[in-house]
Amino acid sequence: MDFEATLNYARLLDQEDPLKKFQSEFHIPQKNGSPVRYFTGNSLGLQPKSAKKYIEEELESWKDLAVDAHFEGIRPWFHYHKFSKEGLCKLTGSKPVEVVALGNLSTNLHLLLVSFYQPTTNKHKILMEAGAFPSDQYIVETQVKFHGFDPNDSIIELKPRAGNDTLETSDILDSIEQNKDEIALVLLSGVQYYTGQFFDIPSISKHCKKFSIPFGLDLAHAIGNVPLNLHDDEVDFAVWCSYKYLNSGAGNTSGIFVHERHAYSNIRRFGGWWGHNEDSRFLMEKGFKPMDGADGWQLSNVNVISTSVFLASLDIFDRAGIENLRKKSIKLTGFLYFLISSIQKIRSITPDSPNERGCQLSLVIESGIGKQIFNSLMNDGLVVDWREPDVIRIAPVPLYNSFEDVFILSEALKDNL
Repeated sequence: MDFEATLNYARLLDQEDPLKKFQSEFHIPQKNGSPVRYFTGNSLGLQPKSAKKYIEEELESWKDLAVDAHFEGIRPWFHYHKFSKEGLCKLTGSKPVEVVALGNLSTNLHLLLVSFYQPTTNKHKILMEAGAFPSDQYIVETQVKFHGFDPNDSIIELKPRAGNDTLETSDILDSIEQNKDEIALVLLSGVQYYTGQFFDIPSISKHCKKFSIPFGLDLAHAIGNVPLNLHDDEVDFAVWCSYKYLNSGAGNTSGIFVHERHAYSNIRRFGGWWGHNEDSRFLMEKGFKPMDGADGWQLSNVNVISTSVFLASLDIFDRAGIENLRKKSIKLTGFLYFLISSIQKIRSITPDSPNERGCQLSLVIESGIGKQIFNSLMNDGLVVDWREPDVIRIAPVPLYNSFEDVFILSEALKDNL
């Protein structure tokens, strides 16, 4: 698409934006009495104004019904995990039996590795991208050790080719094939947190299936950012958090996907009360009988108060539509890419192709002044993200960022160089 580098043009794009109304549904932080321009939805999403209403509804149920709120009220608590299924299905391209909101990302990844990382003497290696988010690195390292293997021998880290910032899909596929007799699991990000690369999930999943290797995803930076088709792509499992693009508050509920082909199997898993068959849950009998599908991985009952915020956010996504958001995201991030491409001393390490990125650009400032530029932007009310050693991450979120936001940011980058 041909863009123009003017404020008037940016405002024209905003006037034509069919999703612009959603910005008013979020609280925008203030700095020095003025709203900030917020570009860190990839770290923590803004608060939906409707969050308070959803929380208050559950507080009223607790106040008026107490224990009876488990089976009465607007959203009975006993079934609370079911109220997010429809929204999660739309965001992940899945079936209701395949998804459930629960726990937090790191705990859920450990729980799913119990099921899907089953190493043997000959097949014990986990293939993952080098520089994965630290929590994933720690989880994989400790899982490997738990099974009695050495992480130095059992973890294959994929690195970009010399001179490249991101991975080539062909190199991922080649590594899977070359190590197929030793790999017990392939675990990747949907969107890489540091570079913003959106991996080719269908191609990687297909290749894993060719060699009967389980394939899992950490979707922390993908869900709510890019459309997903986990069922049709035959991904085995996935985990995510909900406080980035899903805007449900710091540390709020996570979720999992487990493909339907595992829904009714006797796959190994850790049991918990809320994962037990709900028809006999209150009989208090011995013998764990898991719910079908992803629900069988639940351990404890839902944290209702916090999950209510997640429902508020899912309502916004349902009305906006992930495909519509993706369309705007490509245009919005494309506009930012166009504007910074003309600025000397700035290099993007995020893929050029819109199909290989979400709504994040990761920028390296030449001459080693990146942190100085970051501090200056923050002081001016342009909220961006710094990642060591030298990257400024910028995420124009289509739900609440405007084309004018992007233009103002690009001008500030110019002025500070």
